[in-house]
Amino acid sequence: MAVGLQTAGALTQDVKAAATKLGKGQVENPNGVLGKDEFLKLLLVELQHQDPTAPVETDKILSQTSQLASLEASTNTNLELGKLSGSLRSSMKFTTVSAMGKIADMGSDEIRLKENGNANFEIYVPEQIASGTIEVNDNVGNLVKSINVSETNKGTRSFFWNGENNDGNRAEEGSYHVRLKYNAKNGGFGETGVGVYPVSSIKFEDGKTLLKLGTRYVPFNAVKEIYEGNK
Repeated sequence: MAVGLQTAGALTQDVKAAATKLGKGQVENPNGVLGKDEFLKLLLVELQHQDPTAPVETDKILSQTSQLASLEASTNTNLELGKLSGSLRSSMKFTTVSAMGKIADMGSDEIRLKENGNANFEIYVPEQIASGTIEVNDNVGNLVKSINVSETNKGTRSFFWNGENNDGNRAEEGSYHVRLKYNAKNGGFGETGVGVYPVSSIKFEDGKTLLKLGTRYVPFNAVKEIYEGNK
């Protein structure tokens, strides 16, 4: 019994010492996290200072060691998931780079006309054209304005619409759709429109992938389709 009292007294002194350190801010655990090593130390201290006359029950020890095993497995899983996540991010970057030089379709040929303003837009001309016509349609497909285009070289070209319809009246503020129908320089006909551009550059910024389409960068998730230029 004297041994039990002595052990209990020693444990009491250890608890008081720990409490004193805690009160003085001397306990070193900057992240405030109980890891597997700390858990194991606590278990060993508990076993070391148990009362010999009333030892810790076997099922309690098994439960605590099971918790330790689960904690270690969880820690290892989190580490592996972190590695996998990093690998996937790197892989995605390399995959995106393969889009360089291909054609990105944003899935919309829409432009916006502001009140009393012009509508500026860009169209990618896939080949040299002899002549063409830009058609501006409203949201139900009605032709609002036709703009003649003279001989134009291949590349992304800037155009603007002054907001007037074919009757010379001011069109309403809102969204419109733009297509270019053209006669190719080497013969034949073609059609293109706003929202289809070659990928000229790729930028990774703040965890986001940005593609340069025309003169601006757009998020990768804004692109609906990427394909070879001869589609």
